[in-house]
Amino acid sequence: METQTKMKNEIRIAEIRATSEDKMIIEGYAIKFNEETLIGTESHGFKEIINNLALLEANMKDVPLKYNHQNNFLILARTRNKSLTLVIDEIGLMIRAELLDTQSNRDIYKMIRAGLLDKMSFAFTVKEQFWDRSADIPVRTIFKIDRLHDVSIVDVPAYDGTSVYARSLELLANETKQLESELANTKHRELIIRKRIKIKGEN
Repeated sequence: METQTKMKNEIRIAEIRATSEDKMIIEGYAIKFNEETLIGTESHGFKEIINNLALLEANMKDVPLKYNHQNNFLILARTRNKSLTLVIDEIGLMIRAELLDTQSNRDIYKMIRAGLLDKMSFAFTVKEQFWDRSADIPVRTIFKIDRLHDVSIVDVPAYDGTSVYARSLELLANETKQLESELANTKHRELIIRKRIKIKGEN
């Protein structure tokens, strides 16, 4: 077990829905607190929990709502002009967005109402986390999110594909190696100290 501080852009999935017939308003939770999620597979992955205090110090000053996290697609809404509202409650991070009347927004809104699009994702960097490797599957608890880069409507869940969640698995592997290296160094130092004590005792 250990506490680590890392800064790596990551993506997770939640849900979204259309809530109005008069305006193009969508609501959903981009983050749900204290829910255990399997990232990857049981044989090659880990479980993740986002603590309910993880967003208290997070930078959420100008967060855009995107489609599939694409920078080349028009932004759907954003907090800067208040078309996107982010609310932290006891469940998680709830989003409410009123989409502008554009053709691309109308298409996306219609797909949400039809149930073709019903997932949300969020891109973030981690400031403080804790790894528990005592169980068969490591458990990662995120205590502090450094920055929320965007929330996004997605058509394919991000971590269903190995190319996306591999970043988090790589992080796990690197930290495991670092922990093993630190333990090996500690044992080496202990062995040296024991030898010195033994030599002094013999003298």
